[in-house]
Amino acid sequence: MAKRLPLILLLWLGTDLYFYQAVRPFVNSSAWLWAYWLIDLLLMSGIVAVIFVRRGSRTQQTLIAWLMGLMLLAWVPRLFSFPFLLVEDITRLFRGFPPRVLWVSELTLGTAAVLFLLVLFGITRGRHFYRVRRETIYFPDLPEAFDGFSITQITDVHSGSFTNGAGVQKGLDLVNAQQSEVILFTGDLVNNHASEMDRWIPAFAGLTAPMGKFSVLGNHDYGDYIQWASHDAKDANLTRLKQVHAEIGFRLLLDEAITLQKDGQSITLLGVENWGKGGFHKYGDLKRATATVPDDAFKILMSHDPSHWEAVTLDHHQHIHLTLSGHTHGMQFGIELFGFKWSPIKYVYKQWAGLYRNNGRFLYVNRGFGFLGLKGRIGMWPEVAVITLKRK
Repeated sequence: MAKRLPLILLLWLGTDLYFYQAVRPFVNSSAWLWAYWLIDLLLMSGIVAVIFVRRGSRTQQTLIAWLMGLMLLAWVPRLFSFPFLLVEDITRLFRGFPPRVLWVSELTLGTAAVLFLLVLFGITRGRHFYRVRRETIYFPDLPEAFDGFSITQITDVHSGSFTNGAGVQKGLDLVNAQQSEVILFTGDLVNNHASEMDRWIPAFAGLTAPMGKFSVLGNHDYGDYIQWASHDAKDANLTRLKQVHAEIGFRLLLDEAITLQKDGQSITLLGVENWGKGGFHKYGDLKRATATVPDDAFKILMSHDPSHWEAVTLDHHQHIHLTLSGHTHGMQFGIELFGFKWSPIKYVYKQWAGLYRNNGRFLYVNRGFGFLGLKGRIGMWPEVAVITLKRK
């Protein structure tokens, strides 16, 4: 982050200087203008402070969470409304730069006000604004007994970020309301410590599904992002987290496969440990998980990181019909309207939210149940996914 700091500060200052052109015609008081720049000074000071706080400490996490919310609240309205100023300046360039037209400044500020309210909703109420997303996927070789089989998937709980019991319970009630045959959880139950789940064990134990609840680990579950007193302490934390999965009634799959039976027919459910491209650990072993699985079995894979799909799963010698992932959170920030979706995370992950298909193999990337870093969600709402399998 330290290397990127000058660029961040330069981009921030440039955006604010430009947006200031819209504000100035409406502000005659020097006190208000000083307040405008004081907000930026405080936020930039906070960015610098994060660098010098102990990595992974609770203080750093709290500071980052507040900064992310305030930065988005201050910057997003300016960033997405100043194109109006830019268009006007292009026309002014050919007109000898006359004074700005007042209605353009009014339009810019009006747009910024709307965006300000949207961001404010996201960081105050968006964290528990759960949405149910449904997909029906057709397979020619789906066993007949599983035609219409329903899966509810949740992912990225990040229980260490939760504070509102009623808000979390609203999401869990929504999961149960789907009445799916199975509930699948695809990783990141905690931020770092297994103890983060202690308060939430009774609530998550209340999730029910007639054919069972199953889970895998995500990158945050291993405790790789904080400093531990010893390797034994880190190992003990992971052991405890595995126990927590059992206490909330989830069968944790660690590079293994189980068979789901229905009316004399079966499908195979696979679960691998976290495997991710880039700087993420590659704990998972798909070959090990499928070692005893027949080639002609219908297979559903739980793999936390969607990069595993293109890097490993698509080239696997066995046909993996459906992969369920999470990890991206949709960056907890984006736009989804009328079938259009966008988030900055798309420039990092090719598959980042929703359903993808490649040569008869499907990947569904869940936007996540919880939140991390930013204490909210803006436009990329927390998700309960319901996937129905149909036979062609």
